[in-house]
Amino acid sequence: MPQYQRILLAVDLTDESARVAQRAKALAASNSAELHAVHVIEPLSLAYGGDIPMDISSVQDQIHEQAKRHLGEFTKQNGLLEGHGHLIFGRPDSEIHRLADDLGADLIVVGSHGRHGLALLLGSTANGVLHGATCDVLAVRVGETSST
Repeated sequence: MPQYQRILLAVDLTDESARVAQRAKALAASNSAELHAVHVIEPLSLAYGGDIPMDISSVQDQIHEQAKRHLGEFTKQNGLLEGHGHLIFGRPDSEIHRLADDLGADLIVVGSHGRHGLALLLGSTANGVLHGATCDVLAVRVGETSST
């Protein structure tokens, strides 16, 4: 089994992120690895194709502030070191790859959802992370179809 030194946990900050974090923390502990967490905010213009006929900057600012607060709580609850929580704007899969490369991560841990509703979108992020990564990827099954 590979010895991991730096693990990047990609989270969507939903309740299911706690389950993914448990797996990442266990791997970090057993490998004496450094653990980082990342949450990527997809700009509304990307999410909606840029067809929104109004100024969405105030909405985007609110989303950013809320995500910053939630990521801070998440990192504290999960015992991550100061500065190991990363909040980024952009396309989730490409930004996760970029940060993993920047950090020198040798494992990315991401949640993988079922195939319906919002989970379909989040599942495509996990798929995108898996297919473009230059390091190992662990997809942790979450959602109502998961078996524990």
